[in-house]
Amino acid sequence: MAEQVNHVDNEIKFVLHWIIYCPVMGKFRYHIYGNLMILNTNKRTPVKHGIVTALRRVISLALVFIFICFGFLTACTTNTTVQYADNPIAGRETLTQISTIDAILNGVYDGVVTYGVLKGYGDFGIGTFKALDGEMLAFDSVFYQIKADGIAYVVADEMETPFASMTFFDADYSGNLPQGLDFTQLQEYLDSILPSENEFYAIKIEGTFSYMKTRSVPAQEKPYPPLVEVTKNQPVFEFENVAGTLVGFRSPPYVAGVNVPGYHLHFLTADKKAGGHVLDFIIEQADVAIDYTADFMMILPGEGSDFYRIDLTPNKHEELEQAEK
Repeated sequence: MAEQVNHVDNEIKFVLHWIIYCPVMGKFRYHIYGNLMILNTNKRTPVKHGIVTALRRVISLALVFIFICFGFLTACTTNTTVQYADNPIAGRETLTQISTIDAILNGVYDGVVTYGVLKGYGDFGIGTFKALDGEMLAFDSVFYQIKADGIAYVVADEMETPFASMTFFDADYSGNLPQGLDFTQLQEYLDSILPSENEFYAIKIEGTFSYMKTRSVPAQEKPYPPLVEVTKNQPVFEFENVAGTLVGFRSPPYVAGVNVPGYHLHFLTADKKAGGHVLDFIIEQADVAIDYTADFMMILPGEGSDFYRIDLTPNKHEELEQAEK
């Protein structure tokens, strides 16, 4: 009996040896004649008692081996240059938005995702923080928080955002901007060169400004007030002859209530020490880069959020105009 069991184990080892090495080495041939025998090259070995059990064990082990190999090959061929967040469509031409602008206008300031997760949706964007604690902007994969003191801080991964717009920035257009443009004139100029008003555009402007006016907002406590109430006492910052970067988006008119229609820009000084939400400026010398962004994805707050209890049917256009300007 012991000899018989040993023989079956040898059969298992032989079959496994073929399964593992045959595809790689090409040295063994495998045949089954009915249910009677297994051939190794020129050696014919009679199948002993227990071959059914042995083959079952072999097949089970072979399946495990195949699954392991498949997982290994998948891991080896996966593109690791960009780590996307856990979603099926995040891509370089997608604008991913957290919550809606009307939710912010209604005072829904609890965090939806962490900035560690948000980085998976882009290296460029704008937004705010849990409890409305300042203005956010990101470019070149670095995220900054402009707090109510006007100072810029690097954002930690564990911090949270209730609202943000993100994309991976790849310039489709670049050019020089005319000297002397203010914010209103810049919008008119860019509208004249964009191919359509019905697409999203990520906008990056680098240069010097003879004048720059920004604002931020202080952190709020529950029950959160509407945004228009917060901005009545917003701290405002003014700069003269300052170098820096404007970051933001132009959104199409039909996204009213979802995002800010038109231009929404944030500013960071070249020394990365100050900035804020842009109210106005005058360009001294600057270059613009624009990323045409055709895809859009939105992530809404979770079921426990106030988002599910507020009335989002009223038109908030006038409140948005007050809050943004």
